[in-house]
Amino acid sequence: MLSHRGNTMPASPIRRLIPYANEAKRKGIEVYHLNIGQPDIPTPPEIFEAIRNFPDKVLPYGPSEGLPETREVIADYFRRYGIEVSPDEVFITTGGSEAIIFSLMAITDPGDEVLIPEPFYTNYGGFAHMSSVRLVPIPTSVEDGFRLPPDEVIEERITERTRGIIIITPNNPTGTVYTREEMERIGRIAKKHNLFVFSDEVYREFVFDGKRHTSILEIEGIEDRCAVLDSISKRFSACGARIGFVVSRNKKFLDALLRFGQARLCPPTIEQMGAIAGFKYMNNFMQDMVDEYRRRRDVVYEEIMKIEGAFTLKPEGAFYTVVRLPVKNAEDFIIWMLTSFSVDGKTTMVAPANGFYATPGKGEDEVRIAYVLEVEKLRHAMEILRLGIERYRNEVEG
Repeated sequence: MLSHRGNTMPASPIRRLIPYANEAKRKGIEVYHLNIGQPDIPTPPEIFEAIRNFPDKVLPYGPSEGLPETREVIADYFRRYGIEVSPDEVFITTGGSEAIIFSLMAITDPGDEVLIPEPFYTNYGGFAHMSSVRLVPIPTSVEDGFRLPPDEVIEERITERTRGIIIITPNNPTGTVYTREEMERIGRIAKKHNLFVFSDEVYREFVFDGKRHTSILEIEGIEDRCAVLDSISKRFSACGARIGFVVSRNKKFLDALLRFGQARLCPPTIEQMGAIAGFKYMNNFMQDMVDEYRRRRDVVYEEIMKIEGAFTLKPEGAFYTVVRLPVKNAEDFIIWMLTSFSVDGKTTMVAPANGFYATPGKGEDEVRIAYVLEVEKLRHAMEILRLGIERYRNEVEG
């Protein structure tokens, strides 16, 4: 009865083990969720205030490309970074997810290929499947902090069906922030092989230790073949608002997005009012938010260093890290933690990293940790993780 697409759509590795967590909770176990990037930092009050003050008596359809005010405020936001963008180059989407799906469909036909460094945000796999596009992984490694490999490693994966390259910086799931030199390399490869570049910059502000984020929009020579994919979800701690956006200087690409957008009518209107306020007043809260995630990053890294046999490099940005654990199969270990281990009625849930890879067999002994809990809860969760690993290795793996 179902289509091949329906039967083979991959389950999210972030969410597929939730039934085990729910069962643990039914038994009275408190689960520290480090498996999903759901911030616990309060959504800024300016956003709720703008939503509460929506003035109209009727909530009508809005423009398919988004409200003019939303596009203007996002253009202003990029200008703060020295990136000249006009409102006409901003397209509002229903979450970052729609930004990705529309963008993939705009440059590919079924069977086409897009390159992406792995590990990558797992939903790209689902979006590519929905679009009948093949993701071709570019290999990276935890040993060198998931840096891009040499140009020849990337170029040898380009075929006559390759249409684009996806870059995520700061990276989910690794926390890597690509350098300007790495972004320029991607730009040169794209220009040489006539490819489009999508740069997922959702975590742009979350960069630590004096490092600087480089947008694809800053790279010269590829103005007609790149786009930023973005969202307010993490920047404003507003994941449920479902407001994303695409920024590109390619008019034909934007026209294709508009036609896709017309088919779904319009993005949410009231949530756009909240987004407008967020961008206008982000100086009121953004730095405090970044500082808090840096503190959490430091706690997670400090606690990982206490786990015998674990390995990661300190994340440079976002609020994730991929860790190689001293276990044979990370998913089996995560399930065991949820079904068989707790400390004082509490246990920890992380995400198996194999679901962030396209290459079969990669990431089997790795997990993604999202440091989205307040510091003391985070420290306790990491201690439970360390104790669980010790017992698992002694009693389960022998």
